[in-house]
Amino acid sequence: MKKIVYGLFFGDSITYGEYDGVFGGWVDILKRYALQKYNEGAKNELILFNLGIGGETTEGLVKRIPHELRARNSADGNVVFIGYGANDLAIKEGIQMVNTENFKTNILTAIQHAKQYSHDIYLVSILPFSKNVDGVVAASGKLRTNEEVLVYNQIVKDIATENSLTYIDFYTALLEDKEFLLSADGIHPNEKGYGMMAELAIPIIEKYL
Repeated sequence: MKKIVYGLFFGDSITYGEYDGVFGGWVDILKRYALQKYNEGAKNELILFNLGIGGETTEGLVKRIPHELRARNSADGNVVFIGYGANDLAIKEGIQMVNTENFKTNILTAIQHAKQYSHDIYLVSILPFSKNVDGVVAASGKLRTNEEVLVYNQIVKDIATENSLTYIDFYTALLEDKEFLLSADGIHPNEKGYGMMAELAIPIIEKYL
């Protein structure tokens, strides 16, 4: 009897796949991969939901995650991915959008909600920024630094360790070639960057197929 497992991807525009006009982002690549495997006769059906919202911080996440989980709960099991921080760490008009303490609290709150529906929760790292935007105020009025990325990623990594969750380190994977893998805005990956992220995530979703 085939199981129908749901994969729920929570995040911001990088989860959503913004600026990738070719593949639609890493989650959409995974979605197509899972469907292809199902059509080829995979043991289980894995249905993926891209729940990324551009510009969202963990403040938005904690408000919506209980409702999203309830609305998309598979009796056979759920896999939850949480990827935030690129907006939380941004400074706008001199104020950090979500400071480190609140960021940590929000991620922990989201995990508690997710645990009611899933035993499989993955925390996704923040990506590095291009040197052109590191410490520069963007058109959106947000200022981001790679220094802060390290701080926020360490929080995510520590939470993953303390809660026995898997940390998906896209940061390290993209760091060396970031100028080649990020789009012109220096924040979002281009199709090559998203493709690399999907490649790293495929072995994870394979476990549920």
